[in-house]
Amino acid sequence: MAGLTGHSKQRYVANMFARIAGRYDLMNTLMTGGLHLRWKRKTARFTSRGLTGSALDIATGTGDLAFSLARCPGIIHTVGVDFLPEMISLARSKAKTKGLSGKTSLLVGDAHSLPFSDGEFCCTTAGFSLRNMSNLDQALSEMVRVVRPGGRVGTLELTPLPPGRLAGPIRFYSQRLVPAMGGLVTGDRAAYTYLPESVGYFREAAELSASLTRLGLVNVGYLKLGFGSVTLHWGEKPE
Repeated sequence: MAGLTGHSKQRYVANMFARIAGRYDLMNTLMTGGLHLRWKRKTARFTSRGLTGSALDIATGTGDLAFSLARCPGIIHTVGVDFLPEMISLARSKAKTKGLSGKTSLLVGDAHSLPFSDGEFCCTTAGFSLRNMSNLDQALSEMVRVVRPGGRVGTLELTPLPPGRLAGPIRFYSQRLVPAMGGLVTGDRAAYTYLPESVGYFREAAELSASLTRLGLVNVGYLKLGFGSVTLHWGEKPE
């Protein structure tokens, strides 16, 4: 299923995330030992540094990256958009608990066709969601479109591992242990078989950077995290 494309992938991913929404946060914490929250905070700070205005997080899920953006200096308001009402409902509940309802708007929407004007945001982010897009280039293009000149795009994503000492153990963990854990915690082993396998179909770090450059961004770069299994990408929209 990890090799699906187009509308078939969009339907499969939507149904899958709707099934696991209630245990999504718990599994993220278990799979990464809580590091996903640290990586999201780093992505928010890096993407928003030196900027002032409103920020956007696409495919926001339960809102963790959007909340990190909302806490950054210079960010007046943050919008989180997700295709699934189930995820947005959970995100809104978390926003109230965190006291961030006034600084965040959480909306149902499609990352491939964002309901915002050109240049509306000072920065946009996507966290662990790009490899689930049915049309990656369209989603990236929309992120660039809604950022104002001088603004920044930042993405955080799992990355295919090159051969090396850590590649084998990390693949064993993600492809064997994570599905077993997902089956026990969520009752949905298939979802947590798809998610690790989808990494192998995603673009390598240098290739994703090249995609951002082709979309017109400048000062493009990336930083490897999590022993090289996670990559933070960034690029700036020219003035």
